[in-house]
Amino acid sequence: MAYGGPAIGAPAVASASASGVRQVKLDKQCELRIVVGRESSLRLRLHTGTAEIFGTEIPPEKWLTFPPRIKFAVFSIYGATIEMDGFTETDYIADETPMISYINVHAILEEQRNRAQASSSADSNSSQGPRVIVAGPTDSGKSTLSKMLLSWAAKQGWKPTFVDLDIGQGSITIPGCIAATPVKVPIDPVEGIPLEMPLVYFYGHTTPSVNANLYKVLVKELAQTLDRQFAGNSESRAAGMVINTMGWIEGVGYKLLLHAIDSFKANVVLVLGQEKLCSMLRNVLKNRPSVDVVKLEKSGGVVLRNAKVRQKARSYRIKEYFYGLANDLKPHSNVSKFSDFVLYRIGGLQASRSALPIGAKPAADHMRLVPVNINRDLLHLVLAVSFATEPDQIISSNVAGFIYITDINVQRKTITYLAPSAGVFPGKYLIVGTLTWLEN
Repeated sequence: MAYGGPAIGAPAVASASASGVRQVKLDKQCELRIVVGRESSLRLRLHTGTAEIFGTEIPPEKWLTFPPRIKFAVFSIYGATIEMDGFTETDYIADETPMISYINVHAILEEQRNRAQASSSADSNSSQGPRVIVAGPTDSGKSTLSKMLLSWAAKQGWKPTFVDLDIGQGSITIPGCIAATPVKVPIDPVEGIPLEMPLVYFYGHTTPSVNANLYKVLVKELAQTLDRQFAGNSESRAAGMVINTMGWIEGVGYKLLLHAIDSFKANVVLVLGQEKLCSMLRNVLKNRPSVDVVKLEKSGGVVLRNAKVRQKARSYRIKEYFYGLANDLKPHSNVSKFSDFVLYRIGGLQASRSALPIGAKPAADHMRLVPVNINRDLLHLVLAVSFATEPDQIISSNVAGFIYITDINVQRKTITYLAPSAGVFPGKYLIVGTLTWLEN
């Protein structure tokens, strides 16, 4: 199957950042790459021609406002004139871009959707649209490519399902979760993915190494839940899904990637910028002719981030959950009694040292539910509110949302917490992980 083609054009030269309204001319098949300044927003509009941002068309003559620090790229197939108003940290035109190869991938996926929709066979494979795994190392553009493929499909009238397995950052909800949501319209370049009752499972940590077994169980649970939904919805089944994965691709991370490919029954694996990973996957999947493994070039606009920058990005995502992208939401501060909630952590020891023979070490039980005492150790933790009605349902249940612990009064036995809205919780069970946030 012929997916994509080579990158085009020649290396671009960066232009100086500036303020005030200025015009930028984009030639055909070129890209304007932008990093908004750290302190102020940037306004941008399409003056002439046609252009898009990560697969979503820019409406003509309408100003779009981008918040500080955001990174994005404007691509034009046929050429365009862009106007910008405000400061940028970086902006430059690139005439060497892999966008055409990405568009070609979309065209192949579109053919698969049309075949699945037209299939009158009861055979599950022929009526199944593309199930696309996007893989690659950290900062290779996986999330961006996922959004492009989703937006292009939505533009054609499909409602593909977006699955996010990247617990380190979180494209659908906060970090520390795996989640899925249907995408019915092209993704807004500023507001992000429109959420309509997303299916969210709380892992509770930002790296799978803390409890890889739990990560695998939750991935399998999410995949099975989507399979049940697809079985009764031929439209969603034909539209398929785009699955974003994490950037850990070696050792345990590689095994978890293979587990995701199996769990979601992926039939297309897109590998961004990693020849070795592509070769390994082709070798291990060579006996599955129904699975295409495709190597794609990563964009030259991808920005490499160190651990500190990634931590800040996680903090911004959590803040956005409670306060909104533009600080336009007003979360509620609530006070409850200790007795109103029951807290659990997933993963513990099978037995205490006192119950073991001398010299024996307690073994880890990665699926064990461990009751958590309410004390000041919970300060600044983000907890998940489970839909479970019984403790034994916690691991297999998705979550309703999250709260942020701002104070614990041990003497009065009260918890003060921040919630995105007022109202009664759907259950009393809260899940504790290691996800922290220092509000400032």
